[in-house]
Amino acid sequence: MKKLLFLPLAAALCGGLARAHVAPHPAARPAAARPAYFALKVYHLKTSRQEGLVDSFLQHQYLPALHAAGIPTIGVFKPVGNDTAADRRVYVFTPYASVKQWEQVDKGVAAKLLAAGGGYENAVYTSPAYGRQENIFIKAFDEMAGLKAPALDAPKGERVYELRSYEGASEKIFRNKVQMFNAGGEIKLFNRLGFNGIFYGEVLFGPKMPNLMYMTSFKNMPDREAHWKAFGADPEWKKLSGLPEYQNNVAHIDITFLRPANYSDL
Repeated sequence: MKKLLFLPLAAALCGGLARAHVAPHPAARPAAARPAYFALKVYHLKTSRQEGLVDSFLQHQYLPALHAAGIPTIGVFKPVGNDTAADRRVYVFTPYASVKQWEQVDKGVAAKLLAAGGGYENAVYTSPAYGRQENIFIKAFDEMAGLKAPALDAPKGERVYELRSYEGASEKIFRNKVQMFNAGGEIKLFNRLGFNGIFYGEVLFGPKMPNLMYMTSFKNMPDREAHWKAFGADPEWKKLSGLPEYQNNVAHIDITFLRPANYSDL
């Protein structure tokens, strides 16, 4: 039922966003140079059996199906300490060139996976494959560059991917923080300091609104700490964060430390 309600909204959104892009931000990247939207799916799991079932499904069925549908780069991540958490989670990050591509791929891949069957698709209600599933749809910021795997030489098991969610106290205040990332130069600062950004974007549909999300990556936790220390001390950041127009534009921050699955493309 949720999906049937969501698709008309997405279709309307596609038309509205197409009109909004007639006069793009002058500093924006060409549409073909980067994905325009992202789907972030979060599996909430209760047991190691569920985690193993979801891992197997993603690695052997879901990612290959998305690759075949023309989505070459999908990220799969798990929180640091996931093995001992009461709420185990798996994050699946998928980029799309347009809302239309998302609709077409989602519909086509779902049908193929249902037809193929398997332990995940055929899980019975008394032994489900996961506890709950959370879906977030994100529009890329104008200043975000193309999506690519980060330039990290550390093993995947040591890497730290930092997912941040910034909530605004109102729509107007939220827009001010979005402007700070784009025209204000916050993304450019992250790029200059080597934060290996995966994505930066505005949440269009999700459980926490209004909010933006972004993900940066580091070779390990000490590397993460060093980067943020440099960020806080940078003269450009001190100037930007001290501007009167950018005060009090974040009401709540959530930070999640993730590591990529061994089959992740990112």
